[in-house]
Amino acid sequence: METRAGYPGAFASFDLSRVDSPAFVVDSAALRRNLRILADVRDRAGIRMLSALKAFSMWRVAPLVSEYLDGVCTSGLWETLLAAENYTGEITTYCAAYKGEDLPEILRLSDHVIFNSPGQHARFAPEIAQSRAGGSTFDIGLRINPLHAEGEVPRYDPCAPHSRLGFPVDQLTDSHLEGVDGLHFHTLCEQDLAPLKRTWAVLAPQIERWLDQLRWINLGGGHHITRSDYQRDELVDFLRSIKAQTGCEIYMEPGEAVALDAGILVGTVLDALWNGMDLAVTDISATCHMPDVIEAPYRPALLGELDEGEPVRLGGPSCLAGDVIGDYVMPGGASSGTRFAFLDQAHYSMVKTTTFNGVPLPSIWLWDSETDSLECVRRFGWEDFRNRLS
Repeated sequence: METRAGYPGAFASFDLSRVDSPAFVVDSAALRRNLRILADVRDRAGIRMLSALKAFSMWRVAPLVSEYLDGVCTSGLWETLLAAENYTGEITTYCAAYKGEDLPEILRLSDHVIFNSPGQHARFAPEIAQSRAGGSTFDIGLRINPLHAEGEVPRYDPCAPHSRLGFPVDQLTDSHLEGVDGLHFHTLCEQDLAPLKRTWAVLAPQIERWLDQLRWINLGGGHHITRSDYQRDELVDFLRSIKAQTGCEIYMEPGEAVALDAGILVGTVLDALWNGMDLAVTDISATCHMPDVIEAPYRPALLGELDEGEPVRLGGPSCLAGDVIGDYVMPGGASSGTRFAFLDQAHYSMVKTTTFNGVPLPSIWLWDSETDSLECVRRFGWEDFRNRLS
């Protein structure tokens, strides 16, 4: 999978020795830049813009996110609790399948609760009625599958054949939309405007008959709005046209776009050896710290990588043979003690870390490249590893 992010920005001059290793370092100035862009699109288009916590849930910067956006979208009870405790604005919750014991609290805390199927919505009708009788106010949404694939990798495409995400739009009936206030679709992954426009062109005629009874339409996430080459002016025009066409409130839920190019993962070479090529074992693990490197797969950008020279294969300290990050031409070469950093690691990497094989979790740092203030937000000890196992 090819990612078009990886711009070093102010990190090009950041002294990597100022932080622990491994460590995530998030630039609050870069976050502000992204949030201003999202807020500008929101204001010009007249829509609602939410931050997807599934991609970036560093709640230390929740006040900053809340300053610019209209709220957050969550993926289940724990993220909903995190949102209610730390963020202001709306909370939209979608889960592929809710547990009955979780739903009352989700209904109490959320402004929009989106179901993955009409069947699940119908099964939880008693809980919905009971929650409303108790004073909770919320909208009900239904996620639909436009049945139009745009993803580069099927594993990340909610419209891939036999996808469990969203109700197939060609099966939608009047009865399915009884008690439903809005429709949600999320079909993109790190993409720009053209795939969204093509998806809407396919979807709009299929839902046109129900627009009069809908209050809102949520276009989901996967929109790389803050990337430098994104067609933002065209997006504003497109969103205005959808709003006029449907008469509905329009929502977007960017995740990556909030933290795009706003964070790095700092590591250290622990050992260097030769086995047909230069190899380096690092304290950064693909499987523990950047699992998308293996799952997508993709190659993260290295800060300061050279265009020419002998590559070194970087891999993690775990016993997994496939714990390989990639081949890189490192500035200054790779010897024990060498510091390095991977770019664009604030989103998804931070939320997906594990302690497989007893590999330590990276500490979390907040830097402001405009003031050069640097704060260690969180360090993890071996107790964090121990306490999650028994």
